[in-house]
Order: sequence, then structure tokens, then C-alpha cells
Amino acid sequence: MTDLRELSSKRKKAHTKLLELDSKVYKAFLDMEGAAFGDGALSKMHKELIAIGISIVINCESCMQWHIEQAAKSGATENQVLEAIEVGIEMGGGPATAHARFALDVMAEVFG
Repeated sequence: MTDLRELSSKRKKAHTKLLELDSKVYKAFLDMEGAAFGDGALSKMHKELIAIGISIVINCESCMQWHIEQAAKSGATENQVLEAIEVGIEMGGGPATAHARFALDVMAEVFG
């Protein structure tokens, strides 16, 4: 299993490095992320839940971890996160079911 603390550490180091390098593309991505995940017709929490399902389908472990953590910080319950994972499983079929195993490990870390 991927070490979640190591995954977070790598993500933070890459974030810091890209900012130090003054990456215009990365800064534009952060601006887009802020616009996409800000409260609007859908709350940030609901948008994070959508992102969890997408993360399952595309098998992005770092994305799963980030969006589960962000969903929880935004007020999502463990059951809401589970349902988002289940939507990803349904949309992605068998492969997404295998990818969801990582998301379940993240849930255990985030929700205890």
C-alpha cells in the first residue's frame, strides 16, 4: 500500500518547487482549481465528492487522497465519501472497483 504521509509529502514538495520555479502553468492550474472548487451552485463539499468519483475512475491515488481529505475538511461524512467512491465504481466498472481499494485506505486514515 502507498504510504499516505509520503504521498502528501511528495505532493507538498512538488507544489513548493513549482511555485519556487515560478511556473506560470502551475499557477494558472491553481487559479483554475480555486475557481472550480469554490462554492457556487454546488458547494465545495459536493464538488470534492464529484472529484472523488472521477479520481476512482482515472485511478489517481494522489487525487483520491487529496479530494477525500478536502471533502472531509469541507464537512463530508464518511458515508458521503463512500457513496462518491461507489459512484466511481459504478462508472468505471471492474477496474474502478480495484482502484477504490486505495480510496478505502484513505477513508480509514481520514475518518479513523
